[in-house]
Amino acid sequence: MILTQKEIYKKVKMGEIIIEPFEEKLLNPNSYNFKLCNELLVYDYEQYIDPTKKTKVEKITIPHDGIVLYPHKLYLGCTYEKMGSKFYVPFISGRSSIGRLGLFVHITAPLGDIGFVGQWTLQLHATVPIKVYPFMKIGQIYFIVPKGEITLYRGKYQGSRGPKFSEIYKDFEDAQ
Repeated sequence: MILTQKEIYKKVKMGEIIIEPFEEKLLNPNSYNFKLCNELLVYDYEQYIDPTKKTKVEKITIPHDGIVLYPHKLYLGCTYEKMGSKFYVPFISGRSSIGRLGLFVHITAPLGDIGFVGQWTLQLHATVPIKVYPFMKIGQIYFIVPKGEITLYRGKYQGSRGPKFSEIYKDFEDAQ
């Protein structure tokens, strides 16, 4: 069951859903529009990315007048808002208006874990050159009612601030 606009509003006011900053005008019938932050990360590699090693990243600040994203490149951005819940399953997607311009807002991982609260890292991929601006409405978050016992997320990305590069290399360190 997905929460409706009025329920999202009510749960934010009760503190069961965290959206900071919260703007009532960004509520939709069953979601909340989130904005793009003003930072991007781009992986710095020569031939390929090796998931067993930490990969260097270049940090880019999106200027007020925007930046063009190009195809065949992955940009890591993040939500401007800190969002999450200990009571509901968060789920993100790109706005259809953005998708119609050829920009994927997330390549994978639209489903968040109960208990995660932070800025969500977005995997931005342009199918055509497209200009993005800091704090533009870029995606939506939904909240789903869980069934069963809740185990809260306590993973490595908890409390994220700013875009986060992959830490999958840690999985390989743990396996050794």
